[in-house]
Amino acid sequence: MSAGMMTDAVAAPKRQATHTRRIKRHGGGSPLIYLIALVVVGFTVGPVLYGVLGGFRTNAQLADKPAALPSPWVLSNYTGVLTNPSFWHYAVNSTVIALLTTTIVVVFGMMAAYPLARYKFRGREPLFLVFVLGLLFPATVAIIPLFILITKDLNMGNTWWGVALPQAAFALPMTVVILRPFLMALPNELEEAALLDGASRIGFFWRILVPLSGPGMVTVGVLAFVGSWNAYLLPLLLLQDDMKTLPLGVADFSSEHASDTAGVFAFTTLAMIPALVFFLALQKRIVNGLQGAVKG
Repeated sequence: MSAGMMTDAVAAPKRQATHTRRIKRHGGGSPLIYLIALVVVGFTVGPVLYGVLGGFRTNAQLADKPAALPSPWVLSNYTGVLTNPSFWHYAVNSTVIALLTTTIVVVFGMMAAYPLARYKFRGREPLFLVFVLGLLFPATVAIIPLFILITKDLNMGNTWWGVALPQAAFALPMTVVILRPFLMALPNELEEAALLDGASRIGFFWRILVPLSGPGMVTVGVLAFVGSWNAYLLPLLLLQDDMKTLPLGVADFSSEHASDTAGVFAFTTLAMIPALVFFLALQKRIVNGLQGAVKG
């Protein structure tokens, strides 16, 4: 072995050790990455935090020092919203529509993803491609035909089902795309053992596949719930008066109380809390479900 090769062989572990120490010192990433991440978090969380704190201030405080902290802290804005009957009407409508949408998405999404994942038949991949292409067409593209179909043909205007059904239909492509690889990753030996024990394919689906698909179902369920909770355009066209959802209620409250900036901040904050808490409470399950889909 030449002297140069021996020198490289000795120096290589030292370089590796130095590189490892640098990684540990910076926590696995460069300071620039952390700076960029901090800026992104600031732009994302900053407006939300400003709105939350703004609800604890008076309009005079907001006009005098817009960027200051509440001094003193005022609870009347939030209590005023919570004692407003209209807020609870909006909240009930949003909750019912979101639950209906989530239930439809999870049930029919599982039923659609199951044959596309476990059965082999002619046209399976082209059929799955139809769901993939559905990701390219949001509900806003077909909003006028949907309005005519729901209100005139189905007579479901200004109803919970009239909003939940089209929302679920446009959420199904994403649901199938997420659930199909997750279901494909489950071992075939489970199905073979269940069939040998006398279970039918439907029995295997309900008794074994559905319980094992919990992380994937939670993932698509949370995405459907949050998407329905935040929907604005479709409820705007289909719902009126007491049937309006919270996003519409926020818009109406902002218009009616344009001079009450602190009250608008409080109303908006309370409107986004349920979906935010729901998402944060299940975020670990969402990550597990998406990891299962990627591995599949």
